[in-house]
Amino acid sequence: MGVNKHQVKGRIKKLQGKGKEIAGRIVGNRKLRVKGKVQGIVGAAQAKFGDVKQVVKDSLKNSI
Repeated sequence: MGVNKHQVKGRIKKLQGKGKEIAGRIVGNRKLRVKGKVQGIVGAAQAKFGDVKQVVKDSLKNSI
């Protein structure tokens, strides 16, 4: 099973979002915390899309 760009970019976005969320909590900035939460959700969705895409690609490769 390989790794595609959606998986990598999504997981990076998720980590960046978690960092922003934590930073927002530390400094008491609600806006930063919410931005981080949203970025984390978007990153998780992108990574999941990449996971599904890779499974389909691997399935097609194995069936041929």
